[in-house]
Amino acid sequence: MRAWPALLLVLGLAGPAAADEGGRAAARAVIAAQEQAFGRDDAQAAYDQAAPAIRELFPNADLFLGMVRNQYRPVYRHRSFVFGEAQDTDAAGVTQSVAIQDEYGVDWTAEYSLARDADGRWRITGCRLIKAPGTNA
Repeated sequence: MRAWPALLLVLGLAGPAAADEGGRAAARAVIAAQEQAFGRDDAQAAYDQAAPAIRELFPNADLFLGMVRNQYRPVYRHRSFVFGEAQDTDAAGVTQSVAIQDEYGVDWTAEYSLARDADGRWRITGCRLIKAPGTNA
């Protein structure tokens, strides 16, 4: 009988996984929606995929799009955009790797971080760009 409470304690400490494959696919869909919105210069649709903390930094869609144009040009305009590996970060987060070739043929990796909102929707919380070793941009 003592094993049962111990098992419940272990299971309870493990907690829920951040995302099953369906959750990771939903997170990729958010990134894809933003990427497609950038391609159309649809500032509002791109902004809608951002987490509340990003929206606090950029209080309207046009400011957000301007920042992306200037600081994340490979994400904004590119030749290719291919999803790589996704990893759970915690009970409510995922990182998603994307291989990007920019409009000039330079290779990059974008490391997106996503978290679930209070309503359960995935939102982009950040993006880190890493230029491929040995390339000049």
